[in-house]
Amino acid sequence: MTRLSGWSCWTGVSFILLACSTLVVADDGLLVNGDFETPPADGFPDSGLEVTSAVPSWISNGTVELVESGQKQGGMLLIVPQGLHAVRLGNDAEVSQDIKVEKGSIYSVTFSAARTCAQLESINVSVPSSSHSIDLQTLYNIEGWDPYALAFQADSDDARLTFRNPGMEDDPTCGPILDDIAIKKLFTPDKPKDNAVINGDFEEGPWMFRNISLGVLLPTNLDEEVSSLPGWTVESNRAVRYIDSNHYSVPEGKRAVELLSGKEGIISQMVETTPSKQYSLTFSFGDAGDSCQRPLALMAFAGDQAENFHYTPLGNATHQSQNLSFTAKAERTRIAFYSVYYNTRTDDRSSLCGPVIDEVRVWGASGSVKVRARVTHRLLVMILFLFLAFA
Repeated sequence: MTRLSGWSCWTGVSFILLACSTLVVADDGLLVNGDFETPPADGFPDSGLEVTSAVPSWISNGTVELVESGQKQGGMLLIVPQGLHAVRLGNDAEVSQDIKVEKGSIYSVTFSAARTCAQLESINVSVPSSSHSIDLQTLYNIEGWDPYALAFQADSDDARLTFRNPGMEDDPTCGPILDDIAIKKLFTPDKPKDNAVINGDFEEGPWMFRNISLGVLLPTNLDEEVSSLPGWTVESNRAVRYIDSNHYSVPEGKRAVELLSGKEGIISQMVETTPSKQYSLTFSFGDAGDSCQRPLALMAFAGDQAENFHYTPLGNATHQSQNLSFTAKAERTRIAFYSVYYNTRTDDRSSLCGPVIDEVRVWGASGSVKVRARVTHRLLVMILFLFLAFA
């Protein structure tokens, strides 16, 4: 065996350290100039909608405009979600940024978007491995903008994150406004021993800004293999809202999900079960504390069982626990939830809201249906025998 010299060993170690130091993986939180508050080399435009191709830390293509809070176009006030500045993407325009990620890992991208002069505006978010299109036609709150989150799985250590306006309007400057772009590496929580549900407490999810009180919208990911809410699928046309305890009433922990838009906002999960075994689906649900118009109710599904639950709090309680029993028919059982009503807030009559769900558990009852049937049969035979014996 050849002995390496001290110099050779040190050289090898130095090479490894150098290689590691060059791989700077994106930290959780705001991307570089993700809030577009870093001024261009020639400063922010003094007035008007000036086109710029030099948005710091971003690669621009097409009509990309830096807009300022309070700025107007004609008689329309342009909405800047947070801070003083944001970018607007004109027809077929895009901004992108190269980021370092870990191959095979799942990431969630949070961003804020507002609609401007077009009625059917949308924004396409893509990395080399996936592409998502977000319809901005529906505004979920009266502020005029919404935070969204989308997930992707990195297929290499390098990713170019791109936001593009696919629209082609008569006015080439019409297009969505983009702000507050952040990233977070997601981890799938371990499944508890006494619970078949993954991430049933919703504590693992997308990046949330502490100074933003609107939660984060999770649009449908039915056709995607990854989710910004690990373990769960949003399988309907409208989004659900991921909320935090800093701004909402959450039954347990720091995070929960608010169900919006009736049957158009469904979350679901396939859980492992044993055929013919009895289970209980338990969960907490209630009021998010956001002035949501009553009544609040949700529909819960577990396999072929479904039940409507109305929120009827006792005293000052803001949530309640519910239970749905079911018998598994297969090795995997679908559980799902949606809001029964289309609720809006009482203070503005426009912002969408709904019941909050948290602490979802699926746990098995002792014994299967067949075993319980055999025990019942033997008990009846014994009772009959004793009756005949003493008759």
